Amino acid sequence: MSEVNRQNDCCIIIGASHAGVNAAFALRKEGWQGAIKVFDADPTLPYHRPPLSKAYLTSDDGIDKNLLKAQISYQKSDIDLYLGVSVNGIDANSQTIKIDDGQTYSYSKLIIATGARPFIPPIEGIDSAHQLYPLRTAADVNYIRVAMENSPTKRVVIIGGGYIGLETAASLKKLGASVTVLEREERILARVTAPLMSTFFQQLHSDHGVDIFTSKDVSSIQTINQSNVVICKDGSEYPADIIVVGVGIRVNTELAEKAGIDIDNGIVVDGQTLTSAANIYAIGDCSYHHNPHYDRFIRLESVQNAVDQAKVAAASICGKDINYDTLPWFWSDQYDVKLQMVGLSTGYNKIVVRKEADSVHKFSVWYFENERLLSVDAVNHAKAYVIGTKLIKSGAVIDQNKLADSSIDLQPDTLI
Repeated sequence: MSEVNRQNDCCIIIGASHAGVNAAFALRKEGWQGAIKVFDADPTLPYHRPPLSKAYLTSDDGIDKNLLKAQISYQKSDIDLYLGVSVNGIDANSQTIKIDDGQTYSYSKLIIATGARPFIPPIEGIDSAHQLYPLRTAADVNYIRVAMENSPTKRVVIIGGGYIGLETAASLKKLGASVTVLEREERILARVTAPLMSTFFQQLHSDHGVDIFTSKDVSSIQTINQSNVVICKDGSEYPADIIVVGVGIRVNTELAEKAGIDIDNGIVVDGQTLTSAANIYAIGDCSYHHNPHYDRFIRLESVQNAVDQAKVAAASICGKDINYDTLPWFWSDQYDVKLQMVGLSTGYNKIVVRKEADSVHKFSVWYFENERLLSVDAVNHAKAYVIGTKLIKSGAVIDQNKLADSSIDLQPDTLI
């Protein structure tokens, strides 16, 4: 048994979403012999997050149909879950954590997987609004479900036109809601995609009866007799029985910061997910890590990143020399459209649009920095996503004219 992995060792994991849970099971797979204790303020058995704004919202399923692992799996792997428990402090010197009732637990290794929380903007009247919810947890979804069931008119205003807001709009429309989306920027998805994609998704939602208004900065919410009016700075008003807030997140770095760990747009980690404090690792949405492919530090909010970093942290803790080097990828489901994204488009100065002849809703957008392919958005086009991934990884120089010509087969050897 290695020096870093003895039976009397304990690895504590703070956070029981994708990153934390996957780290716990990866530790056992890597041969960790000591105790594993996972703490999370959410009292619910850990569950998948992506379906919350999609399939879970529109179904009648309980959360038991959406679990990351069955309860018996934790017992079989000797993983102790402390749910509904908040960690209030980390002492890096004594290698202990303190929970909300004052009790302390010692660790040999600590993994911070605290993720992020919804940002609730300082809008006048927001604290007293009726049936206003973020969408981050299973409890949030359950509240929205109940509100929908009890609302005769089902008028919903969604504040925020990012992916969460748009996915929620599509789901609530499926449930029969009258949906209005208010976006502060000049276009939806402005921070994450090209204008062409913004136009496509705005039209998609319009075709399904969702009203999207851009350049709408919400200034206040008035609530009278359990009915809301959302008021924008330009004077426009939108009545709402239910309000969903999806304007972004705040990274949960407070525990790490109080412990003296380096923070910069997240918890700073090295290639093995180790923080500036000895024996403390950080993974998932809260970690700020170097991506070798793009040669810069990034923070990613994605299941892929959470799972991959969990494996790296577990392997590193068990004494293996491993470094995180994964090309980011994401996805979004809205109506009958599946968007798959690979790479990071930041810094692009050219785009190539490839439209396929067999469907108007099947195309791909390729983002370049001069001749270098940075990322691909593939709409109902799994092949473009797969080929794009290969080409980004290879660093091959692509003939952009051939790429735009859908009569030329989409294969690496035909595009180079």
